[in-house]
Amino acid sequence: MAALGVRHPEVERLRRLLRRADARASEAAFVLEGPKLLSVALDAGADLEAVYVAEDGRSVAEVVERARQSGVPIRVLARGVVERVADTVTPQPVLTLARSVTVPVEAVVTLDFVVVAVDVQDPGNAGTIIRSAEAAGAGAVLFVGASVDPLSPKTVRASAGAVFQIAVVDGGEPAEMLDQLGAQGLWRLGAVGAGGTPCDQADLTRPVALVLGNEAHGLPDGLPLDGMVSIPIMGSAESLNVAMAASILCYEVARQRRTGGGEG
Repeated sequence: MAALGVRHPEVERLRRLLRRADARASEAAFVLEGPKLLSVALDAGADLEAVYVAEDGRSVAEVVERARQSGVPIRVLARGVVERVADTVTPQPVLTLARSVTVPVEAVVTLDFVVVAVDVQDPGNAGTIIRSAEAAGAGAVLFVGASVDPLSPKTVRASAGAVFQIAVVDGGEPAEMLDQLGAQGLWRLGAVGAGGTPCDQADLTRPVALVLGNEAHGLPDGLPLDGMVSIPIMGSAESLNVAMAASILCYEVARQRRTGGGEG
């Protein structure tokens, strides 16, 4: 098969999926950039439609051959196509088309540890939340309200491929989603900069949904929450970045479940 040029329909589809959240939603597909994400996807047994490799992509030959042996179709891109399509400033010579990994909320309401991101809009923060939640043993991350698309290129990169290793829910009205979680017995715990129960004193061994808000405005008023939690801050900072706060809280859940509870 001849190398695909920049105007080939498959290349135009890659560009569309990289740039438009509505295309990712309607086509139930998204694009991975680089060999590392492809390797993680293969390890996870992800549903991959095709791998697109640059004509001069010898540096990624090993992982591309692994994909080929796994039955994934391989397409060759003409010189310069990756640079014109990819989302990164210095793109790597392989793009992978994957089927969507998001799941409905009904698939996660019976889990005993989930993270809910309400109106989190920075893709780097979103990806870090996914990565930290998965590493700490959470079962799912829910992106609700006006949150960023969890399958955007920047979010997927920031997650380091964790989108393939933890359930991800995309979209939904925050109060409605929290009502469903509460109905299944999860303790809905909102993260606030100050005034909540110190996280090391809250009982996080019970089934819990950690609820995090927007980078600038925090949690909206009126959410159906069962309590508030704060991270004790010793210095002069008023609060922590939402992704950093998510990481600390997720690991506090993991610590308590490993050791048997908080201090108080």
